[in-house]
Amino acid sequence: MPWTTFAAIYFVTWWIVLFAVLPFGVRSQHEQGEVPAGTDPGAPSAPALLAKAGWTTLVTTVLVGLFWGAHANGLVDIEKFGTLWGLFPR
Repeated sequence: MPWTTFAAIYFVTWWIVLFAVLPFGVRSQHEQGEVPAGTDPGAPSAPALLAKAGWTTLVTTVLVGLFWGAHANGLVDIEKFGTLWGLFPR
């Protein structure tokens, strides 16, 4: 399988994991008791995006590494799935 396929899998998986990680540990401005004028009380007070990007990268690297290991050992065959779904001609 070409490296570009794995890059695409990593990219898509990274975004899926990011959206799963984003809500963890978020407290709203209302919960913190500090709502600056002109902002929504439900907006996060400290979203910690850099830390979440780091965790997302770590989790995605592990997941894609497991997928790569399964593919390298013949447990997952993308071409077989493509043929079953009608994406590739026989």
